[in-house]
Amino acid sequence: MKTFSLLVLLALITPLQAQVDLLITNVNIVDVAAGKIHPNQIVSIKGNRIVYAGPAKAKLPEAEQIIIGKDKYLLPGLWDNHVHFGGDTLIDENEQLLPLFLAMGVTAVRDCAGDISLSVLQWRKEIQEGKRVGPRIFTSGPKLEGKNSIWPGDLEIATPAELQQALDSLQKLKVDFVKITDNTLAPQLFLQSIREARKRGWKVTGHIPVALTIQEVAGAGLSAIEHLGYVIRAASRQEREITQQRAAGSLNARQANEQFLATLDTFTALANYRKLAANGTAVVPTMIGSYATAYLDQNDHKNDHYLTYLGPEFKRTYQWRIDRAMKDDSAAIDLRHRMFETAASLLPLLHRAGMTIIAGTDAGYLNSFDYPGLGMHQELELMVRYGLSPQEALKASVINGPAFLGLSKDYGAVSKGKIADLLLLDANPLQNIRATQQIEGVIHAGKWWSKTKIQEELSKLQKWVENKEK
Repeated sequence: MKTFSLLVLLALITPLQAQVDLLITNVNIVDVAAGKIHPNQIVSIKGNRIVYAGPAKAKLPEAEQIIIGKDKYLLPGLWDNHVHFGGDTLIDENEQLLPLFLAMGVTAVRDCAGDISLSVLQWRKEIQEGKRVGPRIFTSGPKLEGKNSIWPGDLEIATPAELQQALDSLQKLKVDFVKITDNTLAPQLFLQSIREARKRGWKVTGHIPVALTIQEVAGAGLSAIEHLGYVIRAASRQEREITQQRAAGSLNARQANEQFLATLDTFTALANYRKLAANGTAVVPTMIGSYATAYLDQNDHKNDHYLTYLGPEFKRTYQWRIDRAMKDDSAAIDLRHRMFETAASLLPLLHRAGMTIIAGTDAGYLNSFDYPGLGMHQELELMVRYGLSPQEALKASVINGPAFLGLSKDYGAVSKGKIADLLLLDANPLQNIRATQQIEGVIHAGKWWSKTKIQEELSKLQKWVENKEK
């Protein structure tokens, strides 16, 4: 009797277990890690998790919603691993960027500091709890800087005691990593900041101060170099000498850059990049932001349709870089071009040396025509143009991004147990990286955004901007 009752109970329970919220049928799964396509697969989602991804079974589970994936390609949602929310009077315009990221298939962002950290931290919490629509946010909170930094919202420090107070503050905010820049922060305190933040268990990213070599900063424990332009220094046969002259004030920035370019050496670059790889130092290229600025003389972006999605005050923050670029003479413009092209040409060497490359854009306020959402697609395209394969570029976004933050268990593949943040495309991105822009739909936390839903969100945002501009 007890055995019979147990069988009846199991029979009643089993149909309930078979129920899923979302089922995708006959889809091509993009295995980014292996660089392969698994055709004619099914993916079932319950809540915000994938419960099955693999060959079709004889009997499909019942589902609240079914997506026909025939001739479509499914991969993890994109991660933009370097963005900025900021502008203390632009909180509402920053807030409008959250659904924009999702509409463009960017399901997670790494916020690398600004001056509205409390708002960003609140958005992070609300998105985690399902109370707000937007990409998952991982943030540094306010970054560490020296006194009277040009950047608003920093935690400004001048002594070891102030450093500890700043780190205490970041701990209370429960930031996801620490960001450090070098506008006014003393070189030795910069190095100490890295060491002390690492002691507390954080990954630390930042710029490279003019008075320090890349190896010195990496040796202190820097987890990732933000921006590709810095790696030019480590490709120079005279990095230390040029750095010392720059620190002493005997070279200005333009002169130092010319000398770095003149002393570039592939053998030196590979040797130094291998040291950085062995040290565990990654690089976040942010090529699209540098590209837009370097070539403002050739494209002023005035007719970019994407501007219709950005608030008026947000767009006005672009002006300072435009004004600065307009002051450049022909020699300075030529140097801009050469610096970008040289840095970009080093991307394959970084990969060959074994350095981890993490895809990010630098998109946000102040960074002219580096568009939130769209910028990630353009970044991937530039990575491929300058030497990576489509698979390597995708890996830099969807695998290396979460891995850097220790989140590989939950992200990076279309497989059982992973969080259901996914991107459905009309074409194969392993064949052509521009396929990432052919979006059929986005799944975020298990919820489906169809192409129609995406267009509705974009239209809603355009109307919001139009009303704001009146």
